[in-house]
Amino acid sequence: MISIEKIQPEDNQTIAVLIREVLTEFGANKPGTVFTDPTTDDLYLLFQTPKAHYFIAKDNGVVVGGCGIYPTTGLPEECVELVKLYVSKSHRGIGLGKQLMEQSIHAAISEGYGELYLETLPELHIAVGLYEHLEFEYLDHPYGDSGHFACDLWMKKNLI
Repeated sequence: MISIEKIQPEDNQTIAVLIREVLTEFGANKPGTVFTDPTTDDLYLLFQTPKAHYFIAKDNGVVVGGCGIYPTTGLPEECVELVKLYVSKSHRGIGLGKQLMEQSIHAAISEGYGELYLETLPELHIAVGLYEHLEFEYLDHPYGDSGHFACDLWMKKNLI
């Protein structure tokens, strides 16, 4: 049985390993991504930021995915960043990524955000396809200052 819940301190290590495994699988394990971002190792603490939320998917207690929203520095006031959508290889193709995104979108709306922004890489083509399916539009430049300089695809979705 798969559950989706808010991140807890005990999830830090397993979600960090999962994120890095997925990035390695797709050849996106490079500087300028969350692969080398030190906050990846303590997402629980990072998501204690006001108006930030991170959701963990667990299958019988085992972490199999995650996704959240974060008020990245430099974004317009009504905009929040969709961040760190990762699903283990064993749990792709069952709609889990979409469920995690929908939970994050709901959190963004409940926090009063009107726009969702994301940064990604072409290598993460499965996620890009999901973003397109959920009607994210491409941008020609980044918003905000995530520090993830290797990401060269930027997208947004209006929530209202």
